[in-house]
Amino acid sequence: MYESLGFENLTAPQAAVYLAVGLGLLFGVLAERTKFCFRRALVGEDRRAASGVWFMALATALIGTQAAVAAGLITFDDHRFMASDLPWLAVLVGGLAFGAGMVLTRGCVSRLTVLSATGNLRALTVLAIFAITAHSLLKGIASPIRTTLGSVTVDLGATTGLASLPGGAWLWTAVLAIVALLIVARSKASPLSLIGAALLGLLVPAAWAGTGFILYDDFDPVVMQSLAFTSTWSETLFWVIASTAVPAGFGVGLVLGVLCGSFLSAAAAGRLQWQSFSTPRETGRYLTGAMLMGFGGVLAGGCTVGAGLSGVPTLSFAALLAIGSIAAGGLLTNAVLKTAPRGAHAMAPAE
Repeated sequence: MYESLGFENLTAPQAAVYLAVGLGLLFGVLAERTKFCFRRALVGEDRRAASGVWFMALATALIGTQAAVAAGLITFDDHRFMASDLPWLAVLVGGLAFGAGMVLTRGCVSRLTVLSATGNLRALTVLAIFAITAHSLLKGIASPIRTTLGSVTVDLGATTGLASLPGGAWLWTAVLAIVALLIVARSKASPLSLIGAALLGLLVPAAWAGTGFILYDDFDPVVMQSLAFTSTWSETLFWVIASTAVPAGFGVGLVLGVLCGSFLSAAAAGRLQWQSFSTPRETGRYLTGAMLMGFGGVLAGGCTVGAGLSGVPTLSFAALLAIGSIAAGGLLTNAVLKTAPRGAHAMAPAE
């Protein structure tokens, strides 16, 4: 479709960066306002209200994404989420590691991205270590770990997602959306937060349709993608280091947009504040969590946003396994921390 829009001096990949910046700005504002975070929804002190926010976003992402599929705008047939060989061991191990890491750092990567723009130096430090670790598994010295674990697969054949089960895509979309909305109904989250969460969820199908339909160009193809924070932070790190050799892509635009959006939102509300580590023990805890998230995000095929908020709406079994493993890792780690002797682990103020 892109070639019919008449842009003569802007290629589809370049347009994808502008699209990502716009989506990132909106995500940054909405996530900062609603405190959107999967960890908070899972084990936070305000998890009941936080779960309402997260699952409201998931419900609109589900419905919007499958509506785009039904309208013929996009298809996930050739997407990596629908690969017939499911690397179950890598996804399982990665999900557990990511879940443990997000509890140790008191925030999933999307939340830490938002917080880093508000003056939180803990979040900024975690993101730097996270990006380095993720990049080392994707293209660096640790890549043999990824390829070795990724070689353990199970052949799903043509049954790669819920859409291939009896009832089809809309039945399973309805089931997941109803479950999500039941959680929302019990959450007692504020109406304003739920509206913000619903709008945030709609950014997922907007990104899928934007990269997979509007920017589709046979001569200069763009990878169909949506909101994510593992590959995007790795891409941003590489671009920052070698921008003269590597052009900015969708991931770079998304990260920059989120940072700008969350900064503007926090500044407007008077929530900008410098924060840092209080003890060496706390620093060690956060750095350990950062490495676990970088390791886990790559192996699982995404973070709580990439595999969760964006992945689950594809109805992919791989995405469902990833977010389920992340949740299990977070719950197990939180349980261990609760039973540890007082002083055995440092806890920063709630994010």
